Amino acid sequence: MSNDIVMNIKEGSLVPPQFDSPEKERDHRKIRLVAAFRVFSKFGFEEGLAGHITVRDPILEGHFWVNPMGMTFSHIRQQDLLLVNHQGEVVEGDGLLNGAAFTIHAHIHAARPDVVAAAHCHSLYGKTWSTLGRELDPITQDACAFYQDHALYDDFTGVVLEMSEGERLASALGDNKASILRNHGLITVGGSVDEAAWWFITMERSCQAQLMAEAAGKPVLIEAEHAAKTKAVVGSAVAGWFSFQPIYQKIISEQPDILEK
Repeated sequence: MSNDIVMNIKEGSLVPPQFDSPEKERDHRKIRLVAAFRVFSKFGFEEGLAGHITVRDPILEGHFWVNPMGMTFSHIRQQDLLLVNHQGEVVEGDGLLNGAAFTIHAHIHAARPDVVAAAHCHSLYGKTWSTLGRELDPITQDACAFYQDHALYDDFTGVVLEMSEGERLASALGDNKASILRNHGLITVGGSVDEAAWWFITMERSCQAQLMAEAAGKPVLIEAEHAAKTKAVVGSAVAGWFSFQPIYQKIISEQPDILEK
């Protein structure tokens, strides 16, 4: 990241778009959600029926959009998305609702009003790292985005279908941007789909980097002072949103049907 970009981020001149109507904001969020699914498919994050990304609806309180269960991320279109309320009712869309997706995301959206979007998948390196029952260490610049800003949900009782399990998962997440679910995988949140998706991508790669580093030897940790300073730059909400923009531009150019309603 260049010095100019760093300064612009700090000064707030690079910010997510604003909308003059909630309808336009809804359209924007649905486009970004579909784009995130297509990106996750290209990156190999989906695993059978597992994996979901949600975005809060800007019009209906207590509602969020989610992918239908049983549809590959690479085929999802705007018209395939499900609008779900916090009672688990599908109020728009014809697909199947993933019970685990509802249980996890409904509790996170309810507990965190600041969270617009959340992403959870059983990605290879994330689920591998999760078996160690440890948080990530600040061993790279990218990993510093999660320095003192991710949690460990140190429990596993099976597929998350019980409402009490969703409550405990959301409680463990706290005010952090991400959580490692022991023996399960990763979950990330953000103030936009872009941000939540980017945190997932870079957290997955940070898990891969630490697994490789520890296989080769003993990684050198970045000192706390420098990790905190780095996190303030690469781990801010604006940095997360902005980091996803090149990926979004590429997937839209490759798959323009994402924009079709």
